Amino acid sequence: MLQQILRDMYIDPELLVELNEEQRHVLFFKMREEQIRRWKEREEKDQGEAALKVTARLRQNNVTDNEKRVQWLHGTDGEVWVWIMGEAPGDKPYEQISEELFAERARQQAQKEAEELWKQKEAEITKKFRDAMAKEKARIVAEKWKVETEDRKAAKLMEEKIQEELKREEEERQRGEQQIRQQEERRAQELFLSLKHAQQCSQRDEKEDREWEEQLRRSKAADEERSHKARRARDEYQRQSLRAIKKGKVAGLSSLFQLAGSSIDSETKLISILACPPSPISYIFRAWERPARPFCREVIIQWFKEEQLPRRAGFERNANTIAPWFHGIISRQEAEELLMNKSEGAFLVRVSEKIWGYALSYRHQSGFKHFLIDASGDFYSFLGVDPNRHATLTDLIDFHKEEIITSSGGELLLEPCHQTRNPPDYKHLFE
Repeated sequence: MLQQILRDMYIDPELLVELNEEQRHVLFFKMREEQIRRWKEREEKDQGEAALKVTARLRQNNVTDNEKRVQWLHGTDGEVWVWIMGEAPGDKPYEQISEELFAERARQQAQKEAEELWKQKEAEITKKFRDAMAKEKARIVAEKWKVETEDRKAAKLMEEKIQEELKREEEERQRGEQQIRQQEERRAQELFLSLKHAQQCSQRDEKEDREWEEQLRRSKAADEERSHKARRARDEYQRQSLRAIKKGKVAGLSSLFQLAGSSIDSETKLISILACPPSPISYIFRAWERPARPFCREVIIQWFKEEQLPRRAGFERNANTIAPWFHGIISRQEAEELLMNKSEGAFLVRVSEKIWGYALSYRHQSGFKHFLIDASGDFYSFLGVDPNRHATLTDLIDFHKEEIITSSGGELLLEPCHQTRNPPDYKHLFE
């Protein structure tokens, strides 16, 4: 089951819910190791291909090593000379310098645009009033003989009219200048705000980059913490397994330990046995083709009858009676209801609906814990928590009556939870 999860890099959400926190740590740690191994293989392959491409291109173009180099300017102390704007004595703050540069750039741009607008406006005003003046002068010259004959009053009126036209021209010119100045101020403000907004966007992007880097750092720290917890749990179980083997509690290993003690250092021999545990007795005959995972109650019952009954799953060690802790296909909620009024250390084993195996439900002081037991191969072991492999389900239960399941929880199987139904909930498994 674990090999299939690592191969597909996927675990069914329903199966993940069945795992406790420490099981998840170990499982995620192994998936992380597999990801890193695949990533290193891909990186080595890509680097090899890139190196071959570069070598081929250099040979084709006959390129020599004539790379340009950068020579740094050094200060009086012999170190590379560096000047950080805004930090030297007398320097203005970076924000003030940026605002002054933006304001000056906006003012120059607005002034340039204002000059162009003023040239156009002045040309329009000049053309308008000069044409009027030319017409008026031509009319005066043409009718000069009439003007000479008119009295001073008429000549004065004509002069006042010309003066009024000149005054109107001057007022129009002033209004044009005022409009140009207003447009120049508005344009300068718009350019300043635009440059300021661009700077703020750049600073916001830098802030988002820093936040992303901080999140990446935290993610790496969390990965390291999970890896440390998983490694610590693995070392603790290896130590407990060594002690259990010395007691002769792990199936198929106690005899090897006794043989190894006379010729080789016992500690070294035990570590090698744990690294490559011997395979239990294989069942040669299979009566049916097992699916990848259970999909209905009938298939689970068939699996139990075809594969588990020959291995005496659910029976006591040296009797044909069913163990008091064994239950049928019941849900997690039903198991917790059975354990509700029990003391800490009470437990039961139920047939799982998620994997080919079982679930051990345990009464803890603060609640309940559920551990999946993988029985898809020729051995029994906790999925993702316990490295020990047991030949029978009874061996696994008896082993953890003296050895804890997890180092953090310290779970010991003390009191089996008996049947309360009549007929019992496992009746259909043994019919």
